Amino acid sequence: MDTVNRITDSLNEKQLQAATTTEGYVRVTAGAGSGKTKALSHRFAYIVEELGISPSNVLCVTFTNKAAQEMRNRIRNLVSCGNINDFICTYHGFCVKLLREEIYRLCFQKNFVILDDEDQKGILKDIYEELGLTVKDLTYKKALGRVAAYKDSQSNFLYYIQYFLPKEIAKFNTEFSAPSPLVELYFKKQLKLTAFDFDDLINFTLYILLNFKESADKWQDKLHYIMVDETQDNSIRQWLLADLLSEKHNNLFIVGDPDQSIYEWRGARLEYFIDFDKTHQPCTDIIMDENYRSTPNILNVANCVIENNKFRIKKNLFTRKKEGSVVIHYHGKNEVEEGQWICKNIKKLLENGATSSQFAVLYRASYSSRYIEQALISSNLKYTIYNGTRFFERREVKDILSYLRLIANGDDLSFLRVVNTPSRKIGDVFKKNLAELAEKDGTSLYETLKAHISEESFNKTTAVDFIKLIEECRGYITDFSISDILEYVLKESGLKNMYRLEGDEDRLENIEELMHSVTLYEETNKEEESITLTDYLQDIALYTNLDYKEDDQIIKLMTIHQSKGLEFPYVFVIGMNEGSFPNHRSIRERKIKGLEEERRLAYVAFTRAEAALFLTESEGFDFSIKKNKYPSRFIGEIKKDYYVIEGIIPEEIINGAKNLIHEIDDELSRLTEPQYYKIGDLVKHPRFGNGIIESINEEQFKYYVKFDDFKDAKPFISSYRGNELQIKKKNIPEGQNEDLQTNCLIGEPVISLKEYIMEKEGNV
Repeated sequence: MDTVNRITDSLNEKQLQAATTTEGYVRVTAGAGSGKTKALSHRFAYIVEELGISPSNVLCVTFTNKAAQEMRNRIRNLVSCGNINDFICTYHGFCVKLLREEIYRLCFQKNFVILDDEDQKGILKDIYEELGLTVKDLTYKKALGRVAAYKDSQSNFLYYIQYFLPKEIAKFNTEFSAPSPLVELYFKKQLKLTAFDFDDLINFTLYILLNFKESADKWQDKLHYIMVDETQDNSIRQWLLADLLSEKHNNLFIVGDPDQSIYEWRGARLEYFIDFDKTHQPCTDIIMDENYRSTPNILNVANCVIENNKFRIKKNLFTRKKEGSVVIHYHGKNEVEEGQWICKNIKKLLENGATSSQFAVLYRASYSSRYIEQALISSNLKYTIYNGTRFFERREVKDILSYLRLIANGDDLSFLRVVNTPSRKIGDVFKKNLAELAEKDGTSLYETLKAHISEESFNKTTAVDFIKLIEECRGYITDFSISDILEYVLKESGLKNMYRLEGDEDRLENIEELMHSVTLYEETNKEEESITLTDYLQDIALYTNLDYKEDDQIIKLMTIHQSKGLEFPYVFVIGMNEGSFPNHRSIRERKIKGLEEERRLAYVAFTRAEAALFLTESEGFDFSIKKNKYPSRFIGEIKKDYYVIEGIIPEEIINGAKNLIHEIDDELSRLTEPQYYKIGDLVKHPRFGNGIIESINEEQFKYYVKFDDFKDAKPFISSYRGNELQIKKKNIPEGQNEDLQTNCLIGEPVISLKEYIMEKEGNV
């Protein structure tokens, strides 16, 4: 078999078209499990082996180092000559390669430092000392967020970059907002270290390509073919970089799936993928919709849900596999039942020959792992949290449980963990002196402190208050419930306020989930004569003292975001309750955009399954939305003959679900500004000038606006909030002022990215 046949023979019709369409703009919409990595790697090999192009003239961009390594391995098995390692990399990896060669243009040495998270926190530590700040005033996470937001601001973009440049090169943009003292100090320390963070890598690359023609010419000449994987997750600057590099040869191949775009909250610009065929013409459009992963039953469910999204490229995944197991929706009376049902089905499949590594349990938010962890441990099923920490080992959960243990038992480990959490200015010297005295007295650290609290060396106000809190709680043990004591500790110790100041939503959600688990524990054991704090702590210790090594042969628990790109024979998607999934906060903050992304998350979760898919939810109370729990709308969007129900769903639960969905949708419609535009409305845009609304695509929520100074109408995403547009109605209602009315046109205009960026930021 010759080399070309070896490359192309294993491809289906659409994969073959993608691999052999080498010239011009090409967009491949590749559904889940449709073999996009195969198409990409075979296309690279085809360009090298059939066209004779050197691998050093082909750029293949992936989103993670792991994906880049997999791509290199696949291509290496297909290509017989040349060094294929040069340009199969992430965006950041490519930017580092370019900057090593080009950074001299900005008078930097090529051995610049790349800052990781810990390096950035080290810089902040110095800044906090200089400014007299503490993490109570501003957490490191929020501070880095401010730095990143300033760098990402369109108006500040040129200013911050030129901050680093010699005066003879810098041409400062006058339309910028001055950075805060913290942000400016961060810039100064970066400059002193000759250090770039990840945001800087792409920003400085763009600056060089936009401002040094010889550099742009060099890289455009070099890169004859550019391929970008997972393009639906591109940020605006990643789109611009791809456009700039492909500007000379116009050979830009993008592959992605709008239905799997789940990172818009992190800056992904899905609209550019959807409108690629309009902004890059002529464009070859290929849809890869044959799925090689899942059974027809699973795909039917996934297709049913995602077709409710309006902002997408239409496709319907299909497979040639046999029908397979029916999808099961389980409804439980509470989380305990839900967890037990999941474990029962896992055990049944294990008995029938499945292995533990074939199972994945997926959830919308990390706090949801709590009840399934408890169920798995009770059932002696080994598991691991994929790229995460088990619920009862999370910092905030251990802090709270340590307070409860100190109240119940007074042990030294708990004392040492919480005596200075939150900070009470009780330092190492204090604790050392206390330990020496405890050794001498033969008592615990807490009892020693209590006994000697009136002595000068220990009589600190914070220590006195700490003892008062613990003693108060000890007095409440017999008269108050465990959940009451927990709530009191959270408030009076300052723990909850500390986590709130840190601004970490995950920690606050974990606290709510712990509170929920305690309430559920009390309800489950209410028939016992007495439930003591000691009983609870002893029972909970079963879940916090796991003693087995993690290995690949155990059940995987993970968030749906973490599951992207993975696949498992058996997938349980748990906690499918309205308000949790779809996430109410996401809908409240991002409106229709949030709801559609939540639906894409469901689609991603369902399409991780190869052989069997289980959707579970249960009744109870949802602390995140402060309402009773009802089945998710996503389950209701599935045709009834595509799944079976296990568990009895009472009529009041069905009606409650409908009412809650209606309530959330009503809130959504109130939050989303009504659209007043119609064809023929005159408009004035702050950048593009005067125009007229030429057409409206209601299905995709788009307006096409023809501006006086532009040849073609520009598409605007009308379903998402964004740029201001001034509008003057042709037919103005009686009594309404004829002046221009300021309304909101939602979303950025979908135009040439280079044109758009350079108009907004200016080209220096």
